[in-house]
Amino acid sequence: MFRLRCVNSSLRRLFHVATVNRDQVLEQLRVCSVEDQVFDVVGKNKAKLTVNHVSWAVGMLWELQKERPQMLRTIELVKNHPQFLTLRVLAENKIALMDDLMLVDMLYSFLRLNVDAHDSLVQQLVSEAWLRLDRLPMSSLSKFAICLSDQLLQHSPLMGHITNILDQKLSTINEARILTSLMTSVSSLVSPRLRDALIVRADHLLDTMDVSYYNNPRRVVQFLRNIKHSHRPLLEKCNEIFLHNIPTMDAENISIIVGLYQSLQFNNCDFRLAVKQRLTELVDSSTDPFSFTKLFVALAPMAREEIRERLEDTALLLADELNAHQALAIVVALEEIQSRNVTLLNKIASVIQRNLSVYKPMDVARVTQALFLLQCHNPELFTKLRHTLITFLQRSVIPYEVVMLTRILSLLPHPRLDEVVTSRVDAVITQCSLNDLNTIALAVSKWVRNDPSYRRNTPSMYARLLQTLNICAHERLQTADRLDLLLEEVKFISGEWFEEMLVEETMITLQRMMDQIHWTNVPELALFLTRINHLCPPLMDRIASVAIKDIDKIHHSATYATLLPFSILNYDSVLADELYDVCIRRLTPHISSFEPHLLVLLAYALAVADYFPEQLIREIFSIEFLGTLDAQLETLPDAVVMRTRLRLMELNRAVCLECPEFQVPWFHDRYCQHLQKKGSGAVSTAQQQIHKILGEVLDGINRVQIAVVTPYFYTVDFECILDKHLQPLPYSEPSRLQISGSGKAHWGSSSLENIRDELPPGAQRVAVDFLDSKTFCKNSHHIKGEILMRKRHLEILGYRVVQIPHFEWNSMELSTKDAWKEYLKKKLFQELSSERTYD
Repeated sequence: MFRLRCVNSSLRRLFHVATVNRDQVLEQLRVCSVEDQVFDVVGKNKAKLTVNHVSWAVGMLWELQKERPQMLRTIELVKNHPQFLTLRVLAENKIALMDDLMLVDMLYSFLRLNVDAHDSLVQQLVSEAWLRLDRLPMSSLSKFAICLSDQLLQHSPLMGHITNILDQKLSTINEARILTSLMTSVSSLVSPRLRDALIVRADHLLDTMDVSYYNNPRRVVQFLRNIKHSHRPLLEKCNEIFLHNIPTMDAENISIIVGLYQSLQFNNCDFRLAVKQRLTELVDSSTDPFSFTKLFVALAPMAREEIRERLEDTALLLADELNAHQALAIVVALEEIQSRNVTLLNKIASVIQRNLSVYKPMDVARVTQALFLLQCHNPELFTKLRHTLITFLQRSVIPYEVVMLTRILSLLPHPRLDEVVTSRVDAVITQCSLNDLNTIALAVSKWVRNDPSYRRNTPSMYARLLQTLNICAHERLQTADRLDLLLEEVKFISGEWFEEMLVEETMITLQRMMDQIHWTNVPELALFLTRINHLCPPLMDRIASVAIKDIDKIHHSATYATLLPFSILNYDSVLADELYDVCIRRLTPHISSFEPHLLVLLAYALAVADYFPEQLIREIFSIEFLGTLDAQLETLPDAVVMRTRLRLMELNRAVCLECPEFQVPWFHDRYCQHLQKKGSGAVSTAQQQIHKILGEVLDGINRVQIAVVTPYFYTVDFECILDKHLQPLPYSEPSRLQISGSGKAHWGSSSLENIRDELPPGAQRVAVDFLDSKTFCKNSHHIKGEILMRKRHLEILGYRVVQIPHFEWNSMELSTKDAWKEYLKKKLFQELSSERTYD
């Protein structure tokens, strides 16, 4: 009995101690379901709150907010609550008591609750975390790096320290979430070596994670966007995970991924079709401004006309509820789809005008460009925009910002260059990239053209600025020592200033760096040469030799870019022939994984060079592929669609003419007729001269036809028929140039009904084509590949082709009518006679 009483006494004491030791404040916090309950517990227990209580309360406040959609969050109410200040003060006083995980979690939660980065609490939390940096677990290090990014400290020494730790401990990271968060945070500081190591590690961890966690691959794509590195295999792996998750994604996440893909110029047919379907499903449920804006931005560019109209109608209804940045997003999307909805445009413009004071410099630039290109008629708004742009320009010291603001100002109707512009440009010009310098030069050129005083005397302001631009650009090229950086600078550069002032120096610089041409930059360099239309045999040979050696390392989709200059610029050499062969072998096993529109462009480029891989041709002209292509084209920008459809027609024509054994049918009659009905181009002065003098050379204008449409819809500038004695034969009806209301000569349309009569025995049709400057490489008289393909096809159709290069017709030697006549006679009769003798 005594023992039993002792036991009961002990149990009572233990129970009492357990009750006393229970953390009642923590239990109260744990059962809170709304912010007010948390604040109530904090207010009633201020004196009892430990560091654990503060950590729990702050973390719970953020968790309650995070669970809600963006539009339903009440962060400002939380931030302004009196008890939130209590938590901030307590947290600041107890920093030394926090363990490492708690410290970083507290910083993360406070930043998510919009505590200012300059607040003393945040500053002290960051300082303490810096002191403990080397001992932080990788999960906390990852979260701390995110906090630094939120504070715009991506380039700070502290982030550099984190980058170094990541480099040392990379192999120990086994969670994709931790790694991908660190990757996006340190992206601006990674070396090429660390970049490659991160890509390898991310590729491995994506294979080990649950595919439903699509935020991990999203951060990987964001990392690639940040470092401007389109790593195709890793992008394709991320894309597969996205495809798995699209049925459950909301418009916001889809919009983010679409934007990242656009920045990387990565396109995937399956992704776009799945996204289009998912976003269309969300149209009816996206009725609030936040979700609708995300939906509009992502869906409008790829939607059918009826869906676009529904989206625009909804946007009109919601316009007054849009905030400044939602209105900005809508107007930029309207620019992308080239909307002509004037009512909606005016409504969005009024929202923008009301909110103009909240926009940052780049926002105002984007708004101004969109409204200008959409031809918004609101002089008052444009006056305010111009004033705002100039105000921002006066304050800006950031080069890319100054360049953008200058470019946008040049769009607006103002005749003179402002001294504000020149002073800011002068201040940053030495820090500008070649692309920035080119942008400024184009802007100045617009001011020169629009300034009436320029015609009377050259203003020193323009001349001085252009001279400075030229000096800075040449110095930048002469001191450039890294090919990859140079290619990044000239990636999108174009225009008269570059062609006149920089292209030759750029080619010299590229040849100086030839030893840096590597399989990783071969496609980019090849695209650049194609775009500037510049034939450089040393560079082409180097590209070919590197690509031939490392073709297995080049992604199969990059074979298109690699081959393009050889095809378009008509560069023929032993190395070029070998390059075509190895590229065809590289791409053939992957034909089914190519983007449909890219496969068409690739096949066309090969056809120009007279290559027709049978497997490739049969794939493209299969019913299944053409159906997939049509579906993909519905989601692509109009310019890409038009280009792809044109190339498919030209490929169809080439295959029919050059590879009849493939038995591919010609199915582009209606498409070509549609193109013909859209109108013929204006006739140049040289073409008018040729037409008139041809009539004299052939003894009558009725012996020459103009704008003759051949089978398969080539349009020949001039056609004549010579009998077996090379005597011209008359046509039943002469064709004449038509004069438009503007006084310009145009090709007539009567040739559409031109009947191809049977030729007398021994007679031949002669096609006379005038070759303008576009048919040659910019730096030489080297004829381009597409013109040679046209010549091949016309010869297959039974023509003898006479080509009249513009530099011969307009030369000093042919400055008289008699000289032109002799030139045409030689072209028509002597050359054809020698060909016939040779035959």
